[in-house]
Amino acid sequence: MTPKKTDKRADNNRESQAPSWPDSTGDLDRRDRPPSHDGCDKTVMDSGGAHGRDGARPSRKYPVHGVLDVRGQPTIVFVTVCTKERRPWLATESVHDLLREAWTQASAWLVGRYVIMPDHIHFFASPGSMDAELVHWLKYWKSHVSGRVDDLTARWQKDYWDTRMRSQRGYQEKWDYVRDNPVRHGLVEHPDDWPHQGELHNLPW
Repeated sequence: MTPKKTDKRADNNRESQAPSWPDSTGDLDRRDRPPSHDGCDKTVMDSGGAHGRDGARPSRKYPVHGVLDVRGQPTIVFVTVCTKERRPWLATESVHDLLREAWTQASAWLVGRYVIMPDHIHFFASPGSMDAELVHWLKYWKSHVSGRVDDLTARWQKDYWDTRMRSQRGYQEKWDYVRDNPVRHGLVEHPDDWPHQGELHNLPW
């Protein structure tokens, strides 16, 4: 493995304090739903909250973390992470390769299907070979990736959104919605045309 570069940016931990909200809500209870706008909205970052379509603020500023293990169901978590200040440094071939490398090496959680947008990432993950909390696993690979990107703006938001899938139907609907993200953002005409997506591990329901 190539030795990790030393970089003064590491002193800033490359992460901001602002939370991020995913842009799909298909499998969430109403009490857990984020605002209905797209993920990483600037309103959230500037104020610590966000307005939904009805103008009301969400009930909490930061997402509540913690993955529950439910007997009789697979543990599959939907995760959204965003870049600091919505800087669009993610959707490149080199960053895509770095992410796949980091996810492969960090085997505590297994990444299933994913979509990398310019300023945020959606993916599914399931516990892997080690007993590690999701938050620590996220910090590990985020540091691995940003420390190897030759871009001073390559920083992450500190917080993230995660929710455990509760049904096979919800799992599929979530993926269908996320897969269409590049089309909704006007980046491609068909989901299959977006190059920054894939699947590392098959995570069956």
